[in-house]
Formats: sequence, structure tokens, C-alpha cells
Amino acid sequence: MKSQRAELVADAAIDLLADRGMRGLTHRAVDEAAGLPPGSTSNLARTRSALLELTLARLTQLESAAFAPILGPPGPDVVEALAEMTAQAFWVQLTVGRRRTIARYELAFEATRRPELRTIYDRAGERFRGLAVAILSAAGSSDPVRHGRQFVAFGEGVMFDAVIGAGVEPTLDDLRLGIREILRGMLGRETP
Repeated sequence: MKSQRAELVADAAIDLLADRGMRGLTHRAVDEAAGLPPGSTSNLARTRSALLELTLARLTQLESAAFAPILGPPGPDVVEALAEMTAQAFWVQLTVGRRRTIARYELAFEATRRPELRTIYDRAGERFRGLAVAILSAAGSSDPVRHGRQFVAFGEGVMFDAVIGAGVEPTLDDLRLGIREILRGMLGRETP
């Protein structure tokens, strides 16, 4: 992120996306939500596209921080350690980070209509898929690229289902169990 002002603008934009959706995200609304003088957001991000890009960059930064614990050493029981670390990261996204998750889905839908945003969104997604590939490779996956893609898709599906409300909100224990099961299947470990 370029500056504290850029972070302030992007954080206000994230909140607006979570509260009002894409239609509620305007330069004027961001100025008001951030407590900035009129025109401040336009000075920082002149176009709507630039504002969306700034917001997505900040979301990527915040979500990377939420998933940073997964980068730690997994310990002797790889599946159990990865399941715990990943469940905790997903739990953060569904609880204290829920508004960020909603904003990210708003941006994902918008990226289907804006090729310039799609490029940035895909690049951000590659970071997370790359992380999953590296983790699963280190854990002994026989096909870490495919497994990494599937693992990220599993996580996205669980979060989308919980946030959109199409299913039952998972508990932390539900997340642990589901992640443990998928990891054991990918890594060829027996389920006790």
C-alpha cells in the first residue's frame, strides 16, 4: 500500500462494499466514510477502476496477513497442524474478517465484467494458490498443483456458502474436521 491515506481510502471502500455493495461504492461515499474532505479519494484514485484496484490491493494485503500463520512449520503431524492452522485462518475470514470476505466477493463479481480488474484479481488469487501448492508439496502431495487448486476451491466454497447464507454456518470444529478430511485424502493419509 502506498500510504496511510491510501490504506484509509481502501479500508473505507472495503466497508462500503460490505455495507452497500458495488453500487454504493463511489468516490464521494469513500470520502465521507473515511472522514476526508470532498475530492480526496479522486485525488488518490482518479477513476472507478483505480479505486477498485486500490481496494483489491488492500484486500490482498489484509488477507495475506490473515493466512500468514499457515506459513509456519507444520510440526510432526502435518495433517493435524495444517488443518488447525487453515481452520483458524478460515475462521478469521468468516468472523472478524467477514466484511473483507464480503467485499472480496463483490470485487470478484465485478472482475467478471472488468478485464483490467480480472487481471489483478487473478494475480492475487495466484498468490494464494501458490501458497497452497507450496504447503501441499512440502507435506508430501503427489500432485501439489492440482491439490493446491482443489484446496483453495474447497476453502472458497466453504466461505462462500457461509457468507452468502446458502448453507449452515460452520463452527471452528466443522472447519477443522472438513480440512482434516480433505488433507488426508490429498496426502493419502488414513482417517482415524
